[in-house]
Amino acid sequence: MATGRELRGRIHSVQNIRKITRTMELVSTSKLKRAQDRVVAARPYAEAIRESIADLVNPELMSRFPLLRQPAPLSKGGPSRAAVILVTSNRALCGGFNGNLIKEARRRIAELEHAGYTVDLHSVGKKGAGYFKYLGRKLAADRQDIGDKPTADHAASVVAQILEDYEAGKLASVDLVHGKFVSALSTPPTTVRVLPVATPSGRKARPDYILKPGADAILEVLLPLYVRNMVFRGLVETAAGEHGARRIAMKNATDNAGEILEYLNRTYNRQRQAQITQEIAEIVGGAAALQG
Repeated sequence: MATGRELRGRIHSVQNIRKITRTMELVSTSKLKRAQDRVVAARPYAEAIRESIADLVNPELMSRFPLLRQPAPLSKGGPSRAAVILVTSNRALCGGFNGNLIKEARRRIAELEHAGYTVDLHSVGKKGAGYFKYLGRKLAADRQDIGDKPTADHAASVVAQILEDYEAGKLASVDLVHGKFVSALSTPPTTVRVLPVATPSGRKARPDYILKPGADAILEVLLPLYVRNMVFRGLVETAAGEHGARRIAMKNATDNAGEILEYLNRTYNRQRQAQITQEIAEIVGGAAALQG
């Protein structure tokens, strides 16, 4: 059994750890609100671009723009490479958040490789890159400079080379694996198809627009913008999910530290009480021996 001094040392250590986890919980709560606002602000913009593309696209334009065109299947001489963009965090202490994203990326990579494609893995975030480097997998890109405050310029730099490769016919598809921000308590990993650009199905009659410049000139600008915006949404939703997961993990750690402290204090008090009782018994026995 631990001595009283050892128990006091453990109690002091757990108290310090609880202060740290409690502080990290409060910091993550503060950052989560700002990150959540960025997610909410990005969604209407992305939906507006998507609807605008759907209003402009017709079968003729779909065959003219590489970002809309579905490449030929691998069996018919289509591209043999596919790209997967994995977004994780740079820091740990957020529970199973990064592990779930990595598991989803592995699942998607296995599906593509089973179909016969060679997969180019583009990693955004230290945790995903570290895992796949440990496995010995070569990364097509390794971005660890973005952090938890991504910008539109960050998204553009991530997808720039991928856009060039797809337009050149080198890639069959591009998938994005990120955390889908549902709420502060739920950010499940998800895989979305970035390229080729999919237009909404089941649209109603198109508005009678008078376009100037023409639809082709507008799509030439909108399509790359749409792809960059999809990646930007993946970055901001993953950042928000990271803060949410870290807040929950740190809250659980703080609660667990409180339970451990309660147990250690109770053990220390019982041990101290037993020691005092023994000392009193020794004093009484000694006094009785002197009297007898």
